[in-house]
Amino acid sequence: MDGLTATANDSEVPATLPPALLSVEGVTLEYTGASQIVRATQNVSFDVWEADRFVLLGASGCGKSTLLKAVGGFIQPREGRILLDGRPVDGPGPDRVVVFQEFDQLPPWKTVRENVAFPVRVSGRLDRKSAAERADYYLDKVGLSRFADAYPNALSGGMKQRVAIARALAMEPRVLLMDEPFAALDALTRRKMQEELLALWEEVRFTLLFVTHSIEEALVVGNRIALLSPHPGRMRAELNAHEWDLHGGGSAEFQAAANRVHRLLFEDVPPDESNPT
Repeated sequence: MDGLTATANDSEVPATLPPALLSVEGVTLEYTGASQIVRATQNVSFDVWEADRFVLLGASGCGKSTLLKAVGGFIQPREGRILLDGRPVDGPGPDRVVVFQEFDQLPPWKTVRENVAFPVRVSGRLDRKSAAERADYYLDKVGLSRFADAYPNALSGGMKQRVAIARALAMEPRVLLMDEPFAALDALTRRKMQEELLALWEEVRFTLLFVTHSIEEALVVGNRIALLSPHPGRMRAELNAHEWDLHGGGSAEFQAAANRVHRLLFEDVPPDESNPT
């Protein structure tokens, strides 16, 4: 057994399940290239529930980052719609905050505390004192309390990314959007950041939409995984992956799960294996 199960389609969802927090319904996305209109995704649909760790997994160029930007409100769908709390997403908002791959996103003239507090304060949600207190709370959650008065140039890449995560969580968004946030880190730091993200989720239970092209990362970070086909991105399958964590990564069962995901992504597979049942 590889520990993966297909997610039921809408007609099979139990009536007792609460409404989805985020719904992506038949979304087709396009952008203008150098000389033509490029279709990034085709008729993509999925639901994300409160406290899900939902992963968009696919090869480079399959439109997963474009899809994340659309959820963030930065791109409008060519077809379909995106709903948050049952309301259409029609632009960016503090209820969706993005952590990008580039970890050097912190203004160097602000301390770590100021970097985390600034977006909360300028959004008008909190005054300066309350914003600083919230910054200290989330810096403690990511293990950086003793660096609150340091400047970004004193931090490693992994520490800067932890500050970016604390800054995003300090906004207390409905959905935290992460676009390959650890891809630029070395393997050991990446593993550590995955551990810290999962430990933070266990404590705070935020809702996560996470983009990656790493099958192994998808299995350990996500409890649900949407597999997107190569360009343009289409839904190939949606899988439950509750069983896996960082401690099982070297097991034969984990490798079997990774191999199955690879087949679903890149090979022609029988309908009963590629479609939700």
